[in-house]
Amino acid sequence: MAVFQINDRVETIDDTIKGVVMAIHGNQITIESDEGFPLTYESGELVKIQDAIEVSNYEVARIKSEKELPKPRRAPAPKVKERNAPKMEVDLHIHQLTNSSRGMSNYDMLNLQLETAKRQLEFAIRKRIKKVVFIHGVGAGVLKEELKYLFGRYDNVHYYDADYQKYGLGATEVYIYQKG
Repeated sequence: MAVFQINDRVETIDDTIKGVVMAIHGNQITIESDEGFPLTYESGELVKIQDAIEVSNYEVARIKSEKELPKPRRAPAPKVKERNAPKMEVDLHIHQLTNSSRGMSNYDMLNLQLETAKRQLEFAIRKRIKKVVFIHGVGAGVLKEELKYLFGRYDNVHYYDADYQKYGLGATEVYIYQKG
């Protein structure tokens, strides 16, 4: 409990009344409010105000209400798998690239798949996308070999088998080194 002396600057706990201690009678303290009225309080109802720092009950109430506001939730950090997940997937299965492969030779289908792969790779390079997964399927391995040849023509491209758990043996992941 604070010990008050005559001429101490005080403020009431439950109200916004400030004043100066004029008289002390045991536990009863008489103050002269800033408005000039004599008021009597028990010592437990007053707080001594330091000269250097003055905080009103209004300011305390405002700060308390700010603290009670719900804090904005942070988005949960992505899991390691999600952070390392490819940014772009390109499915080169022929039924994904054309409405009908009827009448197309194997050569025509392979060329369509390779042109699509080249166009998507160059798009990823332009858009500064670092990782692309090309889904080619298992098959006889012709498309996979042609893709390796295509990727090998780029200095800033490194390729390797994609995540086996997610794609099996039928996908190649490309990492594009960004310049500048």
